[in-house]
Amino acid sequence: MTDLKENKKGSLWPIVAIMFAPYLLFAFWDKVTFLKDGVHSILDPSFGALLQWNVTIGMLIVVLFITAIATLVQKYGTDQKALKELREEQKLLQEEMKKFKDNPEKIAELSKKQMEFFPKTFRLTSRSVLYTGLPFLLFFKWFSDFFTTMGNPLFFGFMTWFWFYFISTIIFSSLLRKWLKVV
Repeated sequence: MTDLKENKKGSLWPIVAIMFAPYLLFAFWDKVTFLKDGVHSILDPSFGALLQWNVTIGMLIVVLFITAIATLVQKYGTDQKALKELREEQKLLQEEMKKFKDNPEKIAELSKKQMEFFPKTFRLTSRSVLYTGLPFLLFFKWFSDFFTTMGNPLFFGFMTWFWFYFISTIIFSSLLRKWLKVV
């Protein structure tokens, strides 16, 4: 019965392959013009217009939009109940490891148990990355092109678009995950 359940879950290799496939997009962005032109034809008149209106406020709105989509996909594209249970088990295991910090054999045994959580957690969380990975990579390539044509403006006088995006995403993601109760 366990073998049947394992076969139903499938291998991690297709997930890993799909996750790394978009990196080919980066390598061929300038060579595959129909893709680049298609992305620009969609994003320039929408998000590009927003950024040209006011680069800082526009970027905040774009980042909030992207982060909200990612958070919603993560919430509804993963088994939140199973993730919560796994995290609770991991927390209990961490507490148990603290109790046996002076016993290397027991720590090794508990570490081995802890490593068993990785494939389960990866399998549960990777689905949302599959759905959002390619669109977000397209956004990154578009951001790079768009801000280059704008002369690489600095946000707040010192931050490039990447760092502004990165910091804003962390802030928005933390707030949205807490508000939407995403594990």
